[in-house]
Amino acid sequence: MGRSRSRRPAPDLTAFSPETGRPSAPSLASATLPRVWQGIGYRPLPDAAAARPLFDFAAVPWPAAPPALAWGAYAAGARGERLVGALAGEQHRGDVLLHGPVVSAHEGPDDPLEVAAQLVAATLDHAGALGATTVFARPLGLDRVWVRFGFIPVPEVTLPAPLAGRVGVGLYAWRGGSALWTLREAVEN
Repeated sequence: MGRSRSRRPAPDLTAFSPETGRPSAPSLASATLPRVWQGIGYRPLPDAAAARPLFDFAAVPWPAAPPALAWGAYAAGARGERLVGALAGEQHRGDVLLHGPVVSAHEGPDDPLEVAAQLVAATLDHAGALGATTVFARPLGLDRVWVRFGFIPVPEVTLPAPLAGRVGVGLYAWRGGSALWTLREAVEN
């Protein structure tokens, strides 16, 4: 009872990297494969700027640096496929700061929160394949989504200097989908 309609598959904890002793990340090729969930297609954006109008309309800040990754959610319509959601992220070494997700509720999907969750799932796989160890996100009123994937609230000073100073209040961080980690681990690595 209490289960969500979709669940992100649990990571294969048996696949460990011999160098780090941590679970190995998926390959970039497999992490960026297009996905479909309940009639909505999810795929990396070939041009991240295509998502800018969604961010501007939702008044969500666009990344200060060119995005290292960007995903879009596409819905089929009478006039063809249209972008109904997006998420972008900027990267500094092993850290990624997510911007979004933003989802258009106007003539958009039936469940915008689920679209946001699917964008987060795809982006986490992509960030892991890019070598990210910590993924940061602003709450944006999506606490249910962040908690679902194992993000925990962290202090603003946790952001590395090149990603700090971005607009937003509050900060969540993700490290492997488990809330069982400490900030001390980041300092030791």
